[in-house]
This record gives sequence, structure tokens and C-alpha cells, in this order.
Amino acid sequence: MTAIAPRFGPQLIRLLLVTAVLTVGLLGALAGTASAHAALTGSDPKDGAVVDVAPREVTLTFSEQIAMGDDSIRVLDPSSKRVDVAKMRDLSQGGTVRYAVGLKPGLPDGTYTVAWQAVSADSHPVSGAFTFSVGAPSATTATVPGQEAGGGLVGTLYDTVRYISYAGFILLVGGAAFVLACWQRGASVRPLQRLVVGGWVTLTAATLVLLLLRTPYTGSGKLGDMFDLGGLSDVLDTKTGAALVSRLLLLGAAALFIAVLFGAYAKRVTEAESEAESEQDGEGNAEAGKAKADLAFGLGLGGTVVAAGIAGTWALSEHASTGIQTGLAMPLDVLHLLAVAAWLGGLVSLLVALHRVPDLERAAVRRFSRIAFTSVVVLAVTGVYQSWRQVGSWDAWTDTSYGQLLLVKIGLIAVLLGAAWFSRRWTGLLGEDAKTAEAGAEAGVEAGVEAGVDVAEETAEEDAAEAGTAADPERAAQLARQRAALATARKKRDRDADTERSGLRRSVLIEACVALVVLAVTTALTGTEPGRTQEKEVSRTGTEAAAPAPARPVNLTEPFDTGGAKGKGTLRLTINPASPGTNLMHVWIDGPDGKPMDVPEVKVAYTLKSQQIGPLPVVPERLAAGHWSAGNVQIPMPGDWHLQVTVRTSDIDQTTIEKNVKIG
Repeated sequence: MTAIAPRFGPQLIRLLLVTAVLTVGLLGALAGTASAHAALTGSDPKDGAVVDVAPREVTLTFSEQIAMGDDSIRVLDPSSKRVDVAKMRDLSQGGTVRYAVGLKPGLPDGTYTVAWQAVSADSHPVSGAFTFSVGAPSATTATVPGQEAGGGLVGTLYDTVRYISYAGFILLVGGAAFVLACWQRGASVRPLQRLVVGGWVTLTAATLVLLLLRTPYTGSGKLGDMFDLGGLSDVLDTKTGAALVSRLLLLGAAALFIAVLFGAYAKRVTEAESEAESEQDGEGNAEAGKAKADLAFGLGLGGTVVAAGIAGTWALSEHASTGIQTGLAMPLDVLHLLAVAAWLGGLVSLLVALHRVPDLERAAVRRFSRIAFTSVVVLAVTGVYQSWRQVGSWDAWTDTSYGQLLLVKIGLIAVLLGAAWFSRRWTGLLGEDAKTAEAGAEAGVEAGVEAGVDVAEETAEEDAAEAGTAADPERAAQLARQRAALATARKKRDRDADTERSGLRRSVLIEACVALVVLAVTTALTGTEPGRTQEKEVSRTGTEAAAPAPARPVNLTEPFDTGGAKGKGTLRLTINPASPGTNLMHVWIDGPDGKPMDVPEVKVAYTLKSQQIGPLPVVPERLAAGHWSAGNVQIPMPGDWHLQVTVRTSDIDQTTIEKNVKIG
């Protein structure tokens, strides 16, 4: 080897290792930003509500279609015992997605916890919890899962395997397309065969693991449940389970495609080249060329159908299958994935060929350059449409995690296109004419001399050894192997002496490394709630579906002095639950000695100055000496209310206590 190749090898290893570490780190960081498509937009009772009578059922409203089972909604009493009947009712109609679960009769007063978990239409799990109270709030020890659905170790593994499955698809489809469309002789090249077969094995293994992880990913979150046969049976009945099984079946067809590509087709290509190099011409060459062309056409057509089918398993189960214009979005998503595979998979194939194959033709590089350009155009068109469909507005580009990730992806693709520009430039300079080959050979010889390899001595030794090989077959075989190794070394020296080819290898390597990071961001995007949906949630939660924090009762204690005889005392007031709607108010009047103090009159009024509401009067009823109550205090909305309590101790002596209190 010359001095160039050893320097390139360690650089390749270091760069790929650094890129792999950064990619895994980026994937882990982005996994934390991922959230599911569907979201809870309303409930009855509402979060934090206090109702006088226990409801007969609990209903939940969601922003998108979801999949739920009988155990998807659990209602727990303060001691963590289930009080629901574990029977789901689908109340969805029109554009409203609503589910309900019945409650057992005769529930006592106290605070109840509602824990729910479901799977959104784009295959991602969602979960949450809230509380409501019957009669009055109480202490509760109800426990709910400590992590969100799809999180923890199982969530990290699932996201990582999804990334690996995308990588396997790209290597399988892109590598096969590179062989068929760019370099047919590559069908018999071992490194490219290993690349394509490795992509098939990777995608098949990742699909099986995803199928097993689906149960804990959408359910318990426990890694051991991946071998639960009952859970696996339930997964097979879901849209995502059907998509994964379909992918496995299509991979069976892909295995047959690979066998023909690297078997019969590689043999036909070799035979056609041998006949073309021989002195035979005319009918024999024509028949061999026609047979090869027919087989290539069949492989191309069948491979495209299988590749589109595999890509469709993602389109049918993820973001493209939900939201607006799904009939157009799904086929465009398939086209987008095929373009990604043709570009990035072909890029990796080109990198392998440039680094491992000494005699890669310049025509193959130029064919791939044209295919890459077409793929980029397709990616741009389909990407613009999908961005419009998923982002929804200009503000969502910066205000939502989906828009921010998409901006990162666009920036990385810009870097990738910059590296591709350099690759195209090196492709244009790549030459195979006699002068370039001669210059490369001379450079190779010089490099070989510098490395201590004397080509002339090697040739003399071969000639001397040849005389003794006629009677020694073993020696003849050994000499043949040495000659083959020497020929390969010379080809590599010629290859490494080609400045244009070395420059192309470096630029393609940079493209491949950036593509790894682009793939990580793309994987994170498929698990992130689209910007259009996030904005829809904000809009809904701002009006009908707000999920307020649990309300806290208002407790007020203030001294007063009306100025007359026996005019001093202490006012105690409570408002429960201190939230919009019906509230219960109690007022106590205590004398200086702390005992109940009877007064002629107590009046209350409250005003929301920010909205110019009020004053709204409340006249509590006397229940006992020093105790007044009002059981139907209507507070229209949350806010900082100005409370006025007037206490009259005689016909002419009274005072008004004013205080700001937080409602809701």
C-alpha cells in the first residue's frame, strides 16, 4: 500500500466513530423532545373539579383518533382502589373523539384520580392523569405510572431500533439501486454484496425487535413484557402490528430479489462482459445482452414494487396516515422514503466502492450523480408539501418542537448538499484516459519504492519461481495467489495515486457522515407531534378544553373594628373549591375572647376588575351564632378577585374588609 491509503483508513475509522457517537447522543437528546400526536383536550369532570354528586361515568375527549382498550382508563379512589367498571364506551361522532368509562354506584366523598393511556393514530403512545373530587377534596394516596407512555428504557430502545430500521432500509434499497442503475458489475463485487445483505439483515432484525417491544412500549413499560404472547396477539390486531408483519412478509420477497441479483444476474453480467471481451461477436453477444437486459428489467420492476411496499409500511402507520389530506400524503411519503434510500443508500455504496474496489468506472460515478440529483429534487418537492402539512403556520417553525427539529434537518441537508457539490466537482475531474492512468501508475510505482516494494524484483522472483512450478501443483497455486495479490496491490496503488478519486472519496465520506445525523433527526421527527397539531391543542386548551391546576380553597382571617361598643372581632372566611362555577362560602365572626360573636348583618361582594365584572353580591344565611353560609356562590371565571366583606355590629356601626383572592 502507498502512503495515501494508510492515512485514509484511520481517518475513515475515526470520522465514522465520532459521527456514530454524536448520532447516538443526538438521537437520545431528540428522543426526549418526542411527543405523541393525539392529546387530551377535555374531560368530564374537569381536572380539579368538585362535584356535589358522584358522576355515573368519566369521559375524555382527544384531539385525534386513538386506540383504547377496556383498561385504558382507570379511576382510583383515595386508597388507590379501582372504582370504574373496566368497560370502555366509544362516544365519538363527527370530528369529536370521545371515550367514557362507567363508575361504580355509591362512591363516597373524596378525591379521585383518573389515569389514562392510549395509542394515537400515528402509532405513538400517550398517557396522563388528573383528579376530581366528590363533595369536597380529600387527601389521596392513589398512585399512577411515574413515567409517560413510551418513555424510560423501553422508549429509548424502541427509538434506537426505529433508527436502525431506517438505516437498514436505506442500505438495502439504495445499495440494490446502485448496483442495478449505476454499476451492474457491482453485482459480483463482494463488498457491495455484504452491504446490501447487511441492510436486509438489519431491517429484518429491527422489525422483529420492534414487534416484540411494541407491547411494553405502549403498555406497561417493562422490558420483560416483550415476550408476553398475549400482548403480542393484541399488537397484531393494531394498525402498527399489521404494518410490521407486512414488512416482514415483504422482506421475504426482498430476500428472493437479493438471491437473484447476486446470483443469476451477477452471472449474466459476467458472461456478457466475457463475451464482449472475446473475439466472438454478433448473435452470441446480442443474445447475452438481451438476456441480461430482460433480467435487469424484471429485477428493477420487482425491486421497485417491493421497496415501495416496505416504505408503505411506514406511511400507513405514522404521521402521513393522520391529519389532513392523507390520501395524497401517504403516496408522497412513500416517494420521499424511496428518494432518501436512493440518495443516501447509493452514497454509502459509492463510498464502499471507492474505498474497497480499485477499478470502479467513472461512468458509474456519473450515473449515480444524476440519480442523486433527481432524488434531491423529489425530496425537495415532497418535503415542502409535508412541511406545509405538518407545520401549519410560520410561528410553528420556531414555537413548536416539530418546527425546530425540521429547521435542524433543513440545515443539515444544506450541509449535505454542499458536500455533494464538491463530490460532483470531483466527479467531473475524474479521468480514465491513458495519460491519467499512466501518471497514476508512475505515482504508484514511486510510492511502492518509497514503501520498500521493488516491483522489478518482485517480477524477477516470479519468473524464477515459475520454472519450478510445473512439477509442484501446490507451488503453482501459491504463485497464482501471490500474482493475484500483487495485481490487486498494483490496482490499489494506481487508485490511490489518482488525486481526483481520492478527493471524491473524502467528499463522499463527509456526505455519508452528515447523512447519519440527518437520519437521526428524521427518526426523531417521526416521533414528534406535528406543529399543526400542537397549535390545535393550544387553541383548544385556551377555550373549551383547558386543564386547570387543581383548585385550592380560599381561607381568609382578618381582624375588624366597627368603632362602636363591642365592635372589635375577627372575621374568618372560606370559599371552596375556589374555582369557576358553584362554590360554598362560610363566614365566622369571633369576638376578642375567641368565642362566636353574633352580629346583625354580614354581606359579601366580589369584583374582577381586570374584566370589569362586578361587584357581584352574596348575602349569606345565618346558621348559628357567629356563623353564616352561602351554598350557591357562582364565580364565572378564574382570576384575581377583589373581595369585600361588610360586618355590621349595630344600627350605625359597620366596617368593610377588602382583600384580593385568587380564584381558579
